[in-house]
Amino acid sequence: MSAREAAPPAERVDGQLLRIAFILVLGTFMATIDATIVSVGIDTLAGEFGASVAEIQWVSTAYLLAVVAAVPASGWLSDRFGGRRTWLVAVGVFLLGSLLCALAWSVTSLVVFRVIQGLGGGLLPATGQALLARVAGPGRTGRVISVVAVVPLLSPVLGPVVGGSILGVAPWPWLFLVNLPVGLVAVLLARRHVPVVPPSTRRTAFDLRGAALLSPGLAVLVYGLTEVAHGRTLPATIGVAAGLAMLAAFFVHGLRTRHTPLVDPRLFTRPPFGAAALALLVLGASVFGTMFLLPLYFQTGRDLSAWEAGLLLAPQGLGAVAGSVLVNRTIDKVAPRTLVVTGIVLILAGTVPFTQLDHAPTDLVIASALVVRGIGMAMIGAPVMNIVYSRIEPEHLPRASGALNLLNTVGGSVGTAALAVVLQDRLAARGPDVSAAFADTFWWVIGFCLLAAAGATRLPRTHVGKSS
Repeated sequence: MSAREAAPPAERVDGQLLRIAFILVLGTFMATIDATIVSVGIDTLAGEFGASVAEIQWVSTAYLLAVVAAVPASGWLSDRFGGRRTWLVAVGVFLLGSLLCALAWSVTSLVVFRVIQGLGGGLLPATGQALLARVAGPGRTGRVISVVAVVPLLSPVLGPVVGGSILGVAPWPWLFLVNLPVGLVAVLLARRHVPVVPPSTRRTAFDLRGAALLSPGLAVLVYGLTEVAHGRTLPATIGVAAGLAMLAAFFVHGLRTRHTPLVDPRLFTRPPFGAAALALLVLGASVFGTMFLLPLYFQTGRDLSAWEAGLLLAPQGLGAVAGSVLVNRTIDKVAPRTLVVTGIVLILAGTVPFTQLDHAPTDLVIASALVVRGIGMAMIGAPVMNIVYSRIEPEHLPRASGALNLLNTVGGSVGTAALAVVLQDRLAARGPDVSAAFADTFWWVIGFCLLAAAGATRLPRTHVGKSS
C-alpha cells in the first residue's frame, strides 16, 4: 500500500477540537510569555531587593534553566500518568511557583520560586501539544497545530508589552499574579472539556541515568554560555566543558541502554525527524535570539522605553498571526519543504535590514521587516510539527513532542547565549558605535537561518497526505 493510500484523509476541524486547542494553548501561553514578561521588570526588581544587575539576572536565568531541565521528562510523565493528568499537574506547579514568586522576600527566594515555576512551565508546551495531536488524530493535526503554534511566536513579542503595561499600573508582584486567573480558568475548562487520554500500555522505568546526564547537562551548558556573555572566564569554561561532557555521555548512554532512554538519540536519525529537529532548533535560536537583541538595541541604541520597544516589536506578532492563517489554509495542500523553505527565506529577508542598523533604518523599515519575519516564522513551526505528529504512532507522540520542544527550547536558550557573547565581543570592538555592534551580531542570525535552510532541504517534497 502506498503512503498516499495509507495516509488518513483530511478531516474537519470542529468546534470541540478548537475548544480543546484553546484550553491547552492557555498553558503554553502562560509558560512561554513568562520567559519574557519579567525582562522589563529587571530594573524594578533590582531596586526592590537592593540587588545588583548580575544578581537579579538570575530571576530570568533560573526560569530558563528549570524549563530546559523539565522538558526531557515530559514524554515519560505523559506515558506513565496520561497526558491530561500530567498537563493539569504541570499547570498546578506553575501556578504554585507564580504565587510563591509574588510572595518572595529576597532575591534568593525569588530565584528558588522561579525554578519551581519553570519546572511546571517546561512541561506545559510539550504535554499540551502531544495531547492535542493525540485528540486531533493525523487527519486534523496539521491545521490545528498551525493555529496553536503561533503562540510561542507571539509570546516573546507580547511579553515586554504585557510586562511594561503591568508595571505601569501595578506593583511588581503582579508580574506573577497575572498567571493565577488564567491558569485557574485553564484548569477548570480542561477538567470539563479535555478528554482523558489513557497512559501508555507499555510501562517503562524512568531513565534515571539519562535524567542525571541530560537535564543537568543542558542546564550547565546554558549556564556556562550565560557566564561567557557576562565575561566570567573560569565558570564559563567549566560550565561549557562540563555541559558538553554530560551531553556526550548521555548520547552514548542513549545508544547503549537496553531500556527506553529519556530522549532516544536514534530518533534524530530517522527521516524526516532529523531535518525537522534541525529546523526547530535553529528557529528557536533565530526567534529568541532576535527577541533578545532587538529590545536591547531599541533601549540602548535608540533610547526607547520598555513600553516603546515592545510596541515597535508588535508588527512581528501581527506577521505571525497572518502567517498562521496562511499556513492553516495550505498545510494539507503544499509540501512541507516548500512551506518551511519559504518561511526561512522570509526570515532571511526580514533579518537583512537589521544588519544595516548602523545606517539608522526608519521605524517603517524595521516594522516592515518584522512583519516579514513574523510571517516566515509561522511557516516553519507548524509544518515541521505536522510532519512529525502525522507520521508517528500515537503511543510515541509524548516522547516525540518532548524531543521537539526540547530542541526548540535549547535552540532558543543556546542561541540567545551565543548571540550575547557575539554582541559583547562586537561592542568591545566597535566602542561607542553601538548600532554597528548590533548590526554585526545580526549577521550571525543570518548564519542560523542558512543552517536551517540546509536542513530544510531534507524535508519531504510532498505534503503529508502524499508519497514523498
